[in-house]
Amino acid sequence: MKRLTFLLLLLASALTVQAQHTAPKNIVKADDQALAKIKAGKAYLVDVRTPEEFDGGHLQYAKNINFNSPDFKAQISKLDKHKPVYLYCRSGNRSGKATDTLHALGFHSYYNIGGFEQLKAEGFPAEQLQTSAGGSHFR
Repeated sequence: MKRLTFLLLLLASALTVQAQHTAPKNIVKADDQALAKIKAGKAYLVDVRTPEEFDGGHLQYAKNINFNSPDFKAQISKLDKHKPVYLYCRSGNRSGKATDTLHALGFHSYYNIGGFEQLKAEGFPAEQLQTSAGGSHFR
């Protein structure tokens, strides 16, 4: 009986750990058409990382809207809900959570395209900010 109890506790612990380390959800691969839409201003590219992460390097054409900011919903709501929104972060986790927010706000098309380093490796153009002066990260 002690052995069965031990095994059940072990199994429960394993399931709890697995639930805490869930993979980023709903990552879709952004293609050349997505980049063309972003370049043409027909879609948004949103980096949901912190401003410090954004300042360390980000994808070209990206707007920084910090998912962890208390005003994330207010900031993201300023975007046109009829334009596609491509979201990324460090790993795809925060951008996956951000898609839930866009859904709740009534956006029509939104995509979690994953993590910054992976997107850079796949050929998305990246840039560094030239200055560290304050101000808005929207360009």
